[in-house]
Amino acid sequence: MENKTLIRVKKMLKPHMKAIFIVSFLSLLVSLGEIINPYLIKIVIDEYLSKNLYTNGIITVSMIGAIYIGIVLLENIIDLIARMATSIIGEDVIYDLRNKLFKYTQYANIPFHDRTPAGKLFVRITNDVEDISTLFKEVVTTVIKDIILIIGIIVIMLIFSIKLSLLTFTVIPFVVFFTGIMTILLNKIYDKSKIIRTNLNTFLAESIYGAKIIKIFNIQSEKRAECEKYTRDFRNTRFQEGIIQSLLPSIMTILENVAVTIIVLVCTYKIYGITLEVGLAYVFITYIKQLFEPITRIVENIEVVEEAVVSINKVYDILEEREYLENLENGIELNRIEGRIEFKNVWFSYDNENWVLEDVSFVVEPGESVALVGKTGSGKTTITNLINRFYEIQKGEILIDGINIKDINIRSLRSHIGIILQDPFIFAESIKDNIRLNKSILDEDIYSAIQLASANEFVDSLPNGIEEISNERGNSYSAGQKQLLAFARIFAHNPDIFVLDEATANIDTYTEGLIQKSIDRLSKEKTAIFIAHRLSTIVNVDKIIVLSKGKIIEEGNHTELLNRGGYYSKLYNSYYESLG
Repeated sequence: MENKTLIRVKKMLKPHMKAIFIVSFLSLLVSLGEIINPYLIKIVIDEYLSKNLYTNGIITVSMIGAIYIGIVLLENIIDLIARMATSIIGEDVIYDLRNKLFKYTQYANIPFHDRTPAGKLFVRITNDVEDISTLFKEVVTTVIKDIILIIGIIVIMLIFSIKLSLLTFTVIPFVVFFTGIMTILLNKIYDKSKIIRTNLNTFLAESIYGAKIIKIFNIQSEKRAECEKYTRDFRNTRFQEGIIQSLLPSIMTILENVAVTIIVLVCTYKIYGITLEVGLAYVFITYIKQLFEPITRIVENIEVVEEAVVSINKVYDILEEREYLENLENGIELNRIEGRIEFKNVWFSYDNENWVLEDVSFVVEPGESVALVGKTGSGKTTITNLINRFYEIQKGEILIDGINIKDINIRSLRSHIGIILQDPFIFAESIKDNIRLNKSILDEDIYSAIQLASANEFVDSLPNGIEEISNERGNSYSAGQKQLLAFARIFAHNPDIFVLDEATANIDTYTEGLIQKSIDRLSKEKTAIFIAHRLSTIVNVDKIIVLSKGKIIEEGNHTELLNRGGYYSKLYNSYYESLG
């Protein structure tokens, strides 16, 4: 069975095999040039200089020199082309992998994002992809050249002198031994380093996003100490890497000089009867140095290979995980819906152990407005998440217009449902783009939605109006202004089902009244579900569903539930007592 990492590398190499073959061929030509040039100098030394000759037959020293220079020039031109091609391959790898990873994060379901820190994903898409690209730029193509060069030099040395070659090659076992030991050590360090780097980046991302909370609770010192611990751990692993990486080239240099010394001693003292001409001795010394250059390069690239291998596995651990991918292509397409929602004996748990909803059943008729009421953790937001099929239920059915949502195309389903959260997300784009969200919506329709959301006064006050660019996460706006934009967004997209999760919590009473009129107007035509904490906002809805510990305990309109004197009545009365 093939190694999993090897299979993954092959998968990455496959689209670039033609380019890699071309670069390998060019590298072969460069290697041949590097092997031929020392031999030309050997000819000049032994056949010309040692005999005080300038011409030998029709061949002159100048002609050999011209050939030498020509090979050097051609070799460098080919090497430049090969390097450029290698760089292009590396950039193509970055392009492909980054797009695949980003696509995965977009197609992955909410449980994947629940359990995967954003910082970890940033590391995969940025650092790990860069590490893999470096493998292509510095190793995949150059290693072919190096291997060809090593084989070529060994063969030609054996042709010149088998005895001297075998004596010289006695240093090779030491090269293999030290390289093996260092590789094993580096493997362990790289694995540890990657984990620490991921944890550090996750911590940094969370600390930057949570800067306001850190300031509110004055925990800057604690966070700084935490950061110092992560960076200290990372520095220590990098320090260990640095020591080993510094040792390897030094060891290679020592072994190279030992091999050169062997040649000098053998030729000087004629050990085993070996005698060499001056030119041939020069060739052997040159070839030894050339032999250790690719060996040293390969050894130095161990770091690149090890980092890339770890990164490849971490990237493909995500890309090959099919469990979390949503099928956004198949399923029934809903061109138009009435808006009837039915929960039939729905059981749901986030961890497959602790039930958040237990045997929940209710019906929301088309155009009906319904409020979900209950204490924190009663299952209100979970119900709205399940309507969008952000999570899969364990038992029961959820139906839209009588169709099980599992049979509906997810894109189609969500295009008919609009949600406004308590803390809406604003992209670092223009107001217009934040409302449009890449859909084909005319500017006049966007401004109509802004007016419907009572956000026109706020938007008109901005220097560039709907073209105003928002700061990251909408930090240039107040919580209430962000909610107004969220209302404008949902009104512009005009879904058939509205879901509002305490969406007016951060809006002043006057503006809330204006928005409520818009919501009431739309509620007459659309199905609307409200999650309410302020009970005063839901007295006019058609139906109130009261939840407790994942179960429906009461259902009816505001007046009916008050008259029953049950859980809702107590909740409502205690709410108004708290206001008084």
